[in-house]
Amino acid sequence: MDGKSIKGDKQSQSEEQDDLRSDLPDRRARADRRQLTAEESGYTGPDRRAPIDRRSGLERRRGPGHRLPEERRSAEEGEMNIAQFEFIMAIEAYKKANKRMYPTWTEILEVIQQLGYRKVEPRQINLDNVPEAPLARVA
Repeated sequence: MDGKSIKGDKQSQSEEQDDLRSDLPDRRARADRRQLTAEESGYTGPDRRAPIDRRSGLERRRGPGHRLPEERRSAEEGEMNIAQFEFIMAIEAYKKANKRMYPTWTEILEVIQQLGYRKVEPRQINLDNVPEAPLARVA
């Protein structure tokens, strides 16, 4: 093979690619459809960008006016109280005894019950279409 035939092949390939690109519309030239109003873009569905309050009491994100309780703030900073430390150590002991790196939620609930926790009050968060577990009888 000589150098001319290889160079000629590369040149013909680039010409073919240029021909393919000329057939495609340049999408970068249009306005971004996310910046258009519903009328301009022709969208007829519901406006999903409208703010809807979907709070269930389980939010992880905090906005203005939503502050963490002192107990949670200190736990996130690495300072645990006795109950939190006991729970973490119980989960670690369960994982070590059962050779499970990631216990299931059922197994975590089992560990919590083995620590002596029982449901004695009705829940304080809104869970739609979720039946509430029965309360434990306090002696």
